[in-house]
Amino acid sequence: MSFGVLLKRLRSERDMSLRDLSGRLRMDHAYLSRLENGTVLPSTRVIQELSRVFGISKEELSLSAGKFPKDVAKVFYEHPREVVSVIRQQFAVYNTIQHSHAHNGDTNGTRDLKPVFQTGQGRLYQCDCLDLLPAIKTESIDCVFADPPFNLRKNYGQLVDDNLAETKYLEWSYQWLNQLVRVLKPGGSLFVYNLPKWNVLFGAFLGKSLTFRHWIAIDIKATLPIPGRLYPSHYSLLYFAKGKPRIFHRPRVPIPQCRHCGGDIKDYGGHRKYLNPEGLNVTDVWNDIPPVRHQKYKTRGANELSVKLLQRVLEISTEPGDLVLDPFGGGGTTYYVAETMNRRWVGCEIEDCGPIIRRLKSNLFTGALAQVA
Repeated sequence: MSFGVLLKRLRSERDMSLRDLSGRLRMDHAYLSRLENGTVLPSTRVIQELSRVFGISKEELSLSAGKFPKDVAKVFYEHPREVVSVIRQQFAVYNTIQHSHAHNGDTNGTRDLKPVFQTGQGRLYQCDCLDLLPAIKTESIDCVFADPPFNLRKNYGQLVDDNLAETKYLEWSYQWLNQLVRVLKPGGSLFVYNLPKWNVLFGAFLGKSLTFRHWIAIDIKATLPIPGRLYPSHYSLLYFAKGKPRIFHRPRVPIPQCRHCGGDIKDYGGHRKYLNPEGLNVTDVWNDIPPVRHQKYKTRGANELSVKLLQRVLEISTEPGDLVLDPFGGGGTTYYVAETMNRRWVGCEIEDCGPIIRRLKSNLFTGALAQVA
């Protein structure tokens, strides 16, 4: 906001005319008019007097006039890249999609977006998520699950750059996170699956507008050690809600037993007989999610999520008929599970959608099959 616009707004809020302000400041009426029109810039004394009259900080007035405080200017000049990154993270300015036909779901942005596949319950688009998300209505989604590229230099295809500079990766991530917050209904749930390195920062970003629920650790069955660091053994699943969750179901898991002798792995302090026969309450450490590594069960060459992971996510946070969004289609696990659990869904994949479509048409996995509309 320019200095002149800010000055006019301050006067309007206090129902003060230019002549009234001129009298209080003991300044020429014509000079104040030129300040509002932007033909002159305010002096330091004018900024001090306006700060006193309107009760607004001198820093805010100075910045609107294009004048940086000396200490702030020094930091900008010495660390420009770091300062810009911090400001963008703090104020979430990544909501301007230059190449989109819609902004914040307020226009008919889907006019150029046509699904490449649809069923009676869902629609799949082949496009960048930053093209699809702005076209989705504000507060229209019940649950979001996002599994973006982890920036590990993997080959997902020609349209995905998985080797970005850290600042670029974060800038891109804050764009789609900001859109996910917007489209989520009050009481809706948002899950983000990623490395702890990134989810630490994503959690801080999301905590400014959503309610933190859980950091869920997904046990990794087999990984390679990293020199100079502790052995990594989990991916993280962030769980946020928009206010109080509308839906929260607490799943139960079978009591762990030894696969060799069939006995209980734990003795439960001698209180085994008091355990619920339906199983144990699930915790925020999930060590029963199998990785999808066998080629027989993979629908694409790149990494693929376990059906069990998405079943649990949707069991916790949704009911039949709810609308689920996944902006990174990948192997189509979210859409497949949504079909089998009678949830509506929408999503996109920027690369080849063939594996997703074949999966939704096949009977490779158990569950209800998609009916092509």
